[in-house]
Amino acid sequence: MPANDQTVLQFVPSPASLSAKVHPLVIFNICDCFVRRPDQADRVIGTLLGSVLPDGTVDIRNSYAVPHNESSDQVALDIDYHHNMLSSHQKVNPKEVIVGWFSTGFGVTGGSALIHEFYSREAPNPVHLIVDTEFTIGEATIKAFVSVGLSLGDQQLAAQFQEIPLDLRMVEAERVGYDILKRPTVDKLPNDLEGMEASMERLLALIDDVYKYVDDVVEGRVAPDNNIGRYISDAVGSIPKMSPPDFDKLVNDSLQDQLLLLYLSSITRTQLSLAEKLNTAAQIL
Repeated sequence: MPANDQTVLQFVPSPASLSAKVHPLVIFNICDCFVRRPDQADRVIGTLLGSVLPDGTVDIRNSYAVPHNESSDQVALDIDYHHNMLSSHQKVNPKEVIVGWFSTGFGVTGGSALIHEFYSREAPNPVHLIVDTEFTIGEATIKAFVSVGLSLGDQQLAAQFQEIPLDLRMVEAERVGYDILKRPTVDKLPNDLEGMEASMERLLALIDDVYKYVDDVVEGRVAPDNNIGRYISDAVGSIPKMSPPDFDKLVNDSLQDQLLLLYLSSITRTQLSLAEKLNTAAQIL
């Protein structure tokens, strides 16, 4: 058969630079929706809101659950509810648009292709975010996928979910909560001092890793990486230059401010409780 008469079966590639960045609020909201799901529901699905950055990164900043009924061969979505929620969210944040959808579970299911087809009509190249709330591998895992088309010549045959890089960035207070959330069992919630201790231990471990990497580069055991070098330079440059006594004073002043806020909040709670009791006693008398 001549070469120009051959039919080629190929995947339609997704954009090479496509990646996703999810805010911790989205993860917390998905877990909350899973806890509040109906008794007969095996998983929760919903809409992801955010924007697409100039470098192609999908910035996921918000989400909401969408009621659905799912069987082995069909999925029914409450489209009216979805559009009403989208309209309400855009009244508050008009710049947030649909960037994909989420589901709980460990992997892609048969109904995921049907749901993804619906969201493909709502947004171009939507991201599918999966949060494993069942702790299948011992902890909660988070993955992001996009749909890659399988074509036969010019005809579209099917679609395949392809995993993309996912960046989960958060401040230290959010990190403490996320570390607790992703574990299957928790004996007790850490207090402020225990959370600070865990943060300091993590910081010291990261500093040790940086020291080891720099020593390995200097000794020639590891090839230098310019990107890592720039990150280290930016981190060192962000540290203010001050003497150890000034640094200690800064830390102590910040700690005293935190303690003062705790004291004032405790006084406020006591005053409100006392006022409530006095009001109740006055009504009885």
